[in-house]
Amino acid sequence: MSKPSSISVANRTKEIDTIAAVLPMERRDELAELLTDQDVETLRHLVNQGMGVNTLRALTSDLAYLQAWSLAATGKSLPWPTPEALLLKFVAHHLWDPQKRLTDPQHGMPADVEDKLRVQGFLRSAGPHAPDTVRRRLATWSTLTKWRGLEGQFSSSALKSAIRLAVRATPRPRKRKSAKAVTGDVLSKLIATCRTNSLRDIRDRAILMVAFASGGRRRSEIAGLRKEQLTLEEPIRVDGAPPLPSLSIHLGRTKTSGAENDEVVYLTGRPVDALNAWLASRHESGESVRLLRTYPELRLV
Repeated sequence: MSKPSSISVANRTKEIDTIAAVLPMERRDELAELLTDQDVETLRHLVNQGMGVNTLRALTSDLAYLQAWSLAATGKSLPWPTPEALLLKFVAHHLWDPQKRLTDPQHGMPADVEDKLRVQGFLRSAGPHAPDTVRRRLATWSTLTKWRGLEGQFSSSALKSAIRLAVRATPRPRKRKSAKAVTGDVLSKLIATCRTNSLRDIRDRAILMVAFASGGRRRSEIAGLRKEQLTLEEPIRVDGAPPLPSLSIHLGRTKTSGAENDEVVYLTGRPVDALNAWLASRHESGESVRLLRTYPELRLV
């Protein structure tokens, strides 16, 4: 297995220190060993472009795993762009049939590769990976390839077929994303706890209603919302009823919007009233401030 020189590792450690605020620094030395100079430069570029902290940490974690797997499986760092054969090997190593492995020890991830990843702390449980985890890491791999200005084989029919057949061979029961999803009746009970006209209750009503009405926003998106992101829209007119207030929220680039798209959501009616009530109640200042900063005692679900 090829090892990076000690000088390169030391330099990468210093480079990683410059983006320490957004990376899992408890694994700094390990990241310096695993990631290449180009990997670190890509991460620095993403930091400068303002990518969300949580997204960047997840991307870094996936990239570290991919590099560790490549070193364990091939003895080399990931090639860019990655040949289709290596992508197929990745699928074969991570999506396999436990029943077949009982009769064929060579099926799935080779024992030596598994042992290396387990010693490094990248593998904790036995068995094949969850299909969603494999798809996410392939998506990260594809995104990093595009950011390098390269074309990959991630849309090839062979890869799609391999994933489809592998998932079919490793059946898993479908699970709800959340066992305690917030529905309309749950939201009503939460809002009912904000009974007073205190600043905290006015704010909490706005948080709950805006988060729910805008499609179930992440806490980071709500807590980081700024006045500059709001745009008044034409009221919605309904026959025989007063016009409903409307506004748009420009969320920018989010985890689900893609790297090149900005997400905009629209609010109408009561959520707009709740947000306006909070704006009218809080102390106005001339600087850009977060509108809905949450307190530790408030936990959105």
